[in-house]
Amino acid sequence: MRVVLARQVVEFVRRLPPEPKRRLRRALRDLAREKGDLKALEPPLEGYCRLRVGGYRIVFAYGKRGTIECIFAERRSIVYELLVERVLDKLISGRRELRK
Repeated sequence: MRVVLARQVVEFVRRLPPEPKRRLRRALRDLAREKGDLKALEPPLEGYCRLRVGGYRIVFAYGKRGTIECIFAERRSIVYELLVERVLDKLISGRRELRK
């Protein structure tokens, strides 16, 4: 499988100290072979999965044509709250666009 990284994921990993950065990069390479601590998420994030790498989480979804789309990365303590906020913001702004 081919792993596709969102800009947020790339920037998040880039800002990390050397050792966590190395571990996350290795985990992302392993993700292409569907290896690692993977788990499907529950509602309201149903349809997404997470990759656990120590105290960090990468949220991803299986895409078309054999891709894994990594959409968000953050520390475990805040990753899910920030992601739900982000999804809700997109839904709300999408509704506004539909009304115009």
